[in-house]
Amino acid sequence: MNPERIDLGGRVALVTGASRGIGRAIALALGRAGADVAVNCHSHAGRAEEVVTALRAMGRRAMVVAADVSVRAAVEEMVVRIGRELGPIEILINNAGIANLRGLDELDEAEFDRTIAVNLKSAFLCTQAVLPAMRASRHGRIVNLSSAAARGPGVVGVHYNASKAGLEGLTRGYAARLAAEGITVNAIAPGPIETDMAGPLRQTDAFRRVPVGRLGTPEEVAQSVLMVIDNPFITGQTIGVNGGVVLG
Repeated sequence: MNPERIDLGGRVALVTGASRGIGRAIALALGRAGADVAVNCHSHAGRAEEVVTALRAMGRRAMVVAADVSVRAAVEEMVVRIGRELGPIEILINNAGIANLRGLDELDEAEFDRTIAVNLKSAFLCTQAVLPAMRASRHGRIVNLSSAAARGPGVVGVHYNASKAGLEGLTRGYAARLAAEGITVNAIAPGPIETDMAGPLRQTDAFRRVPVGRLGTPEEVAQSVLMVIDNPFITGQTIGVNGGVVLG
């Protein structure tokens, strides 16, 4: 796939958790494909501004929208603001997530609840907020960032496994109900990727067991996101980008 052949000119995209890592790479890839991009962050506003600066240098309209996407009121306010400044959101990338390493005896209720809220509930809230405009135009692309941990043992903890498995269920549920309205919903499930969040992996030997012999890059994940956005016949799918960690 040649990203330069994908034309998203005139489309408005929202990428959650886009100040760094995979989210940043996706935001920049969308910009290179022609989209105007809202860059969401929670606490890294300075880094988000750097992404916006890079997008504007491409000639794109772009803005930072700081919001806790696990809170309904914050999400609704964010979507209204983006609509006012950039236009209706046609591409939603639910990328925001946390991955705090916890063993079975260390995991407590607060950590479990927070992980579910940030990794799973946020995707529900953001999807619900953008759907009215997508349904009205009968066009939309929603991509959820899952993980190889959704279908394997993972190394972060059962709270993380549960959040990502739930995200894939959410993906299939929305896809089945929205396909006839011109809206596709897919998930991308990265394996070990070289980002700040790879810290827990470095506390284990998991990255040494990647069949291709290295960690993936955020840009490789972003290429897969563009692929499913560009293809209107792909929906309800989870695309693994994991170097062979999970097969099939």
